[in-house]
Amino acid sequence: MEQGGGVMAVKTMPAPVEQRPQARTGRGASAMPRLKTVLIAAAAYVIALLFLFPYVVMLLTSLRSQESLRDVTFWPEEWVWSNLADFWGSGLAGNLWVTIKVAAGSTLLVLLVALPAAYYSARHRFRGRTAFLILVLITQMFQPTAMVVGIYREFFQFGLVDSIWALILVNGGFNLAFAVWILNAYFSSIPRELEEAAFIDGNGRFGALFRITLPLAMPGVITALIFTFIAAWNEFVVALTLTTTPENQPLPVALNSFIGQYQVDWQNLFAGSVIATIPVIILFALIERKVVGGLTAGSIK
Repeated sequence: MEQGGGVMAVKTMPAPVEQRPQARTGRGASAMPRLKTVLIAAAAYVIALLFLFPYVVMLLTSLRSQESLRDVTFWPEEWVWSNLADFWGSGLAGNLWVTIKVAAGSTLLVLLVALPAAYYSARHRFRGRTAFLILVLITQMFQPTAMVVGIYREFFQFGLVDSIWALILVNGGFNLAFAVWILNAYFSSIPRELEEAAFIDGNGRFGALFRITLPLAMPGVITALIFTFIAAWNEFVVALTLTTTPENQPLPVALNSFIGQYQVDWQNLFAGSVIATIPVIILFALIERKVVGGLTAGSIK
């Protein structure tokens, strides 16, 4: 403390800085997260291999000769690539085209019906809305196998037996409930204020739907598309019942021709199964990017 000119100045000492314990940066601190990551990655690879193993066996069996089907070796001693080429010469290429038309037509029909139904039920609280959604959910509980006789009689009366349109209508009808439910959930999660802002900007109901709501609901649309397409692609029982001409049968039904009464043509059966799986793999490869884009589409900049 100093005194000068009648003014007393007091010198204060700075307060001691509290020393915090330093974080441990040794090898032990980073070893545990690294070990955990390695274990999770190893478990993921093991699970992936378990799921892919049947497809690998199917591919290898499709490349075997008739004489080597009973060999105990995992890898074929002789690779018969002609089995895959013989698929196109066996006439099954037309059945593959029928399957593509049925799956694509069913998916388009489901989206055309499910989009307005889900949007209206999500945005309007009309009388009987809950009963409508419950009724849609109940229809999902019915399996085509349990109603195949009634389905056949109905389409027989309308003259649609052995027709691609019958398969499109049946597959679309049985996958409509799932699409309505999942799209209703996505539309309900989108705030109404976004559409109201679009109305202020001069957009109408359809403009707000296609510019704001639908891009934000794209993950739900893609999920409904995948579910419907795969279900229609793999459907077997109804297609076997409603189609009688080999040229009008989808590929899953046409592959059944390789199963005889006394012998099964395994290599050609698996070759056709491999070719039938390729379009689905391509679809998932294309849809994966669109799912990521749909998660960020429609955002306000």
